[in-house]
Amino acid sequence: MTTYDDRASLTDLTTTAERVRRSVESVIEGKPEVVRLSLTVLLAEGHLLIEDVPGVGKTMLAKTLARSIDCSVRRIQFTPDLLPSDVTGVSIFDQQRRDFEFKPGAIFAQVVIGDEINRASPKTQSALLESMEERQVTVDGQTYELPSPFMVVATQNPVEMEGTYPLPEAQRDRFMARVSIGYPSPEAELQMLDVHGSVSPLDDLQPVAHAHDVLKLIEAVRAVHVADAVRRYAVDVVSATRTHPDLRLGASPRATLHLLRAAKASAALSGREYVLPDDLQALAVPVLAHRLLPTAQAQLNRRTSEQVVLDILQRTPVPATAPPAVPGFGQPQPGGRRL
Repeated sequence: MTTYDDRASLTDLTTTAERVRRSVESVIEGKPEVVRLSLTVLLAEGHLLIEDVPGVGKTMLAKTLARSIDCSVRRIQFTPDLLPSDVTGVSIFDQQRRDFEFKPGAIFAQVVIGDEINRASPKTQSALLESMEERQVTVDGQTYELPSPFMVVATQNPVEMEGTYPLPEAQRDRFMARVSIGYPSPEAELQMLDVHGSVSPLDDLQPVAHAHDVLKLIEAVRAVHVADAVRRYAVDVVSATRTHPDLRLGASPRATLHLLRAAKASAALSGREYVLPDDLQALAVPVLAHRLLPTAQAQLNRRTSEQVVLDILQRTPVPATAPPAVPGFGQPQPGGRRL
């Protein structure tokens, strides 16, 4: 039986993650940074929100990531008439047994794809709150545990598009990161025509990792070392959003935790057993920006949340620290930059 003590080095993690990355990039051409962020969120036990205009591959990215891992997958098409019970499940009275029987909803899967999540009503969106935070569902006073690993990959269209509802603040705060795919380069679009022109590449995509592999990788990420100075830096960056004059709502303590977990996963994907301030800086925008609400004056001045986060990163002092070697992961990688 394989145990989590097998994480003695980061070699297994980087090797498995590389297989998943290549599998996803065989379908999603020309977007390596988007694919890496998706893997980072998966290994950090978070949820991913993909926001962009229709037709750029949001659902394709979610499906490809799900199919690259041998996990149970369910897809929910969010529509205005979708009910909360369609997501969580419902108790139905069984005439033969003369008792209520719980019928699990689509949330009971290891990878849940929520397509166009902001086309459903806020009432239905709120059905995801408990499952995303506590990895459980409560129906009629009975609590049901969700499988592990568990990840929600949701897509949404920009709120100015017809038929969309803005996600509630509590819902956005439960997504670890938000990413926009954007339009492909002309070269990548030409390659897409060659690959996708006749058949869908998803038809031949086979899993390259198993659920127990993902659990081992998650355990390895948890063991990544974070120096006290780096922790303080994360707190300083997030705290600055709560007092910034261009924001009427700053990031929550949950955002601090998500930022640190994502930085640990990013460090592990880079082959390091310790977190650098660089990891936090690279992830600050995708992890923090979607949680922030600009003031009316900032909106008039066309100041976006992303610009505010970058401004905070420039103003926040970066710690100078040299993390020690962490037992169980081996020595630090040669050539790694220490701050």
